[in-house]
Amino acid sequence: MPSSLPVSDMAVALRERLFPTITTWDRLEARPRTRSFERSLAAEVRDPLWMLSKQWQMGEFEGSDAGSPVFAKMLMQTTRLTKYQPGAGRAELFDASIPLEAKVERRPVPMHRQRRILSLNLRLVMARQWFSLIADVADYRTAFITAYSIEKPDPTKKEGVDTCAHPEVWDTFQALAGRAMDGGALYEYLLADPGHHAHDGVSGIANGDHGALDIRATKFLTWAARFLAQPPANGDSAWIPERLEYQFATSAPMPGGTEKVYVADEYYSGRLDWYSLDEDASLRALGAVPGSEVTGLPPDDAFTTIPIPVSFSGMANTRWWAFEDHQTNFGDIDASTTDLAKLLFMEFALVYANNWFVVPRTLPSGALAKVQGLAVTSVFGERFWIEAAGQGIDKDWGRWSMFTINVRNSPSGSVAADTTLLLLPTLAKAQASPPLEEILLVRDEVANMAWGVERTVPMATGLSRPGNEVQIQSVNYLEALLGAGGPLPPPPPMAADVRYQVMNTVPENWIPLIPVHVPGSNRKIQLQRAAMPRILIGDPGPIEKVQPLTSLLSPGLDDVPAQTYFIHEEEVPRAGSRVTQYYTRTRWTAGQVFTWLRAQKQTGRGEASSGLGFDRLVDKNSKESK
Repeated sequence: MPSSLPVSDMAVALRERLFPTITTWDRLEARPRTRSFERSLAAEVRDPLWMLSKQWQMGEFEGSDAGSPVFAKMLMQTTRLTKYQPGAGRAELFDASIPLEAKVERRPVPMHRQRRILSLNLRLVMARQWFSLIADVADYRTAFITAYSIEKPDPTKKEGVDTCAHPEVWDTFQALAGRAMDGGALYEYLLADPGHHAHDGVSGIANGDHGALDIRATKFLTWAARFLAQPPANGDSAWIPERLEYQFATSAPMPGGTEKVYVADEYYSGRLDWYSLDEDASLRALGAVPGSEVTGLPPDDAFTTIPIPVSFSGMANTRWWAFEDHQTNFGDIDASTTDLAKLLFMEFALVYANNWFVVPRTLPSGALAKVQGLAVTSVFGERFWIEAAGQGIDKDWGRWSMFTINVRNSPSGSVAADTTLLLLPTLAKAQASPPLEEILLVRDEVANMAWGVERTVPMATGLSRPGNEVQIQSVNYLEALLGAGGPLPPPPPMAADVRYQVMNTVPENWIPLIPVHVPGSNRKIQLQRAAMPRILIGDPGPIEKVQPLTSLLSPGLDDVPAQTYFIHEEEVPRAGSRVTQYYTRTRWTAGQVFTWLRAQKQTGRGEASSGLGFDRLVDKNSKESK
């Protein structure tokens, strides 16, 4: 069959590798016919003498002068990240003393929901810390409990649905009302205005203790900032609500007064590392930040060392005729032709493991390192100058690279690849709590809309419950309040075989997201948070709107006046999305403990049907008519 790509000069095509189908190597190696490597690694030889003769005939017993490296001198250019910019906020100094995840992912802890109390467990912890701070001043426990008391909910009013509708929440508030202090209320009062004092409005405080309480209040705010990392009130948050993901940028000074800027426009996976960022060639600097010009690193100089052969646990013996210990059984690996990563690892471990060497170099976190070149001396005295394998044009499809960062917004397609190694101050391991909030963003093609399904919602106590259970208990509580004045009259009997239904209902934990036009465009669509009406049989009052119970779906509801919330349409694909919010705790390099509330987005499980319908005829014997 004639080739569709004629090669005019084979030597040039092989040297420059112009065609991926033309290769320059050929190997004789075992190829297993099954997924098991057991028989292939047994090295069965039908005629060993013929094999040895062919090796002698092909010259495989002759030396190839491939000496091992014994000496290496490396020239590396280093700098350090000095600026950080969250989302659309202002640039600030890069702080490498805290994990980058804690800086980027921290979310404000919800203390209120539509002006109703939340996070009671954290409020009690804050009260306990405040009492321990003022214990050496005087016994003011009763005074502060009276000033910042936990109110007992009224079960006869519908405003207490968040607490009275759920037995475990009601029992907790009833037990603590008048007996415990609301430390969160004191914390919010002190943060609201620098002129506020802890003794304001508290009766029974001696005038001579005002100064001591002010000192304790400062320590209390410092402890709260250390206890739970939250973004400050000035808007230093990388979370983008309309995209349900994080955005941030960071930069490092380079020779010549320029900066190398890295951006992360779509970080949501919960695992932050070098692959989460791209170099933005269109940006030369983030903004003027005093003190960002100092890198704190020594000047670049040649680094001399002895290369160390790569070794790992279970590594195969480099000699062919040698007995292996049975701790690692490579023959027991099951890999099909589609398991490319596993097959590459097997080839490295069994064929090329002894061809790799390590040149160790210690760098601080938050550093950028670029290897200018490596001078290697072999055992034969030969010297080789080795450059980065990933260099070349960034858009070159044939470029091989590892741990390199993509370059975006380049002025031309011939921009050089970024071979800089970025060492972010990220975590190796962290503890995660159960989800505090969990929502599913799904498409409902039948209703021609999307939904935000609240699967897990936070309760007033600070714990979480399934959203469908919470909404059932809330509806039952509100209906019970309507029936407190007497039994409701039964509905009229359904004499006809069918009846007309204007609209049916859906569970209250399903928040509608309706498609609307983007302002100024007749084609682009975005999703707007809407609300379903709460229809209660026998309710004489006006129909209320069902509000979301999660902070992920309620941005703008606590503003005065309330703001509309939009989500970009592409953030709710056909497969849907799953967004969770949970606490993370870790210990940093100096031993400090960091705890913050983070959000994470994952792929959903497909479309969903809410069953919402309008203008329908309902059969008398159907479930909806009963």
